[in-house]
Amino acid sequence: MSLVKLKNAEFLGTVELPPSKSAAHRALICQFLSGGGNVTGIINSNDMLATRNAIRAIQDDEDTIDCIESGSTLRFMLPVAAALGKVITFTGSGKLPQRPIGEYLELLPAHGVKCESAGGLPLKISGQLEAGRYEIRGDISSQYITGLLLALPLLDGDSEIVLTTPLQSAPYVEMTVRILGDYGVEIKKTENGYFVKGNQSFKVRDYDVEADWSQAAFFIVGAAISGEVTLTGLDLKSTQGDRMVLDVLKSLGAEIEAKENYIYVTKSKLRAATIDVSDIPDMVPAIAVAAAYAEGKTVIKGGERLRLKESDRIESVVSNLNKMGVKATETPDGMVIEGSKVKGAALDGYNDHRIVMAFSVAALNAKGETTITDALSVNKSYPDFFDDYNSLGGKADVISDR
Repeated sequence: MSLVKLKNAEFLGTVELPPSKSAAHRALICQFLSGGGNVTGIINSNDMLATRNAIRAIQDDEDTIDCIESGSTLRFMLPVAAALGKVITFTGSGKLPQRPIGEYLELLPAHGVKCESAGGLPLKISGQLEAGRYEIRGDISSQYITGLLLALPLLDGDSEIVLTTPLQSAPYVEMTVRILGDYGVEIKKTENGYFVKGNQSFKVRDYDVEADWSQAAFFIVGAAISGEVTLTGLDLKSTQGDRMVLDVLKSLGAEIEAKENYIYVTKSKLRAATIDVSDIPDMVPAIAVAAAYAEGKTVIKGGERLRLKESDRIESVVSNLNKMGVKATETPDGMVIEGSKVKGAALDGYNDHRIVMAFSVAALNAKGETTITDALSVNKSYPDFFDDYNSLGGKADVISDR
């Protein structure tokens, strides 16, 4: 049990963002497949622990991979382990055993891999993944496509990924292609997907993981509603899809000065907008908090997959906003938020790192104290979040019986 108590505060100062979790997963797997080199810029989050442990389990010929709560670890390492011909059982905790893996349960058996599962985790695989034509929907999690792109270059034969519907979250796949290229692996984009040549070798190299745009969003929103913050270490030319949050928050009126080496954000008069989040669904909790402080009615759409995250993020965001006195309603693919005076409240963290971080920011300018359960869920991606939050002047007191 963990709880964070939050009082009104103003962000003032500079924060250096942690390395990108998305890029780190990919770089660690490529480094493993290359057989050498180092990856620097890895934080001690639970998701990073999951991927490191998965790699170690394969190296040590263990029979189980515990993905903890990391969907990226599960969906990336499943096809990689299959490409290496491993007999191994994937397990997980939290909501991960219930999160979708159905695409793999169809694709992998069609390409030489036996899958033993009741529909989720645990999942035991055996057999050798085979090259060929992989047809997959593009409007599901891009993590499936990334997993295949990491695995198919290892196979004895060429493969093709054919997208049967338009690709969503395309920037995440572009990141995968770029990092694979950094490790000497060529992926060719086709009209309807990707061509992957077989028998490719991953180049041994050292890799430095860039700063995380997804975590930057919380501090940008915090400064826009209460403060003045300089964020350092971010690459304005990054292929991270969540970099798009900069333009989204500008469309809401956030006053942001973006330079080559830093981003400067000041308290802003926010205004409503209509926002399509199909390429950046993970940014919705932070965007929704900004919308709560914006004048007018904000419409967030294109986020169907938010219901399949660590929590149902449409339901969890709307519920917490309502508790804070903000009129918010669910839609099938998002929500409608009417900006209003925000009040402190007792909120549910839903054991979801992004919910906890977003509503910690919402508390900055709320009237009265706010509490959020499951405060330590931030350890999934950003263990130092509350340290950085308080270093900027935030008033967060984390209470834990662990």
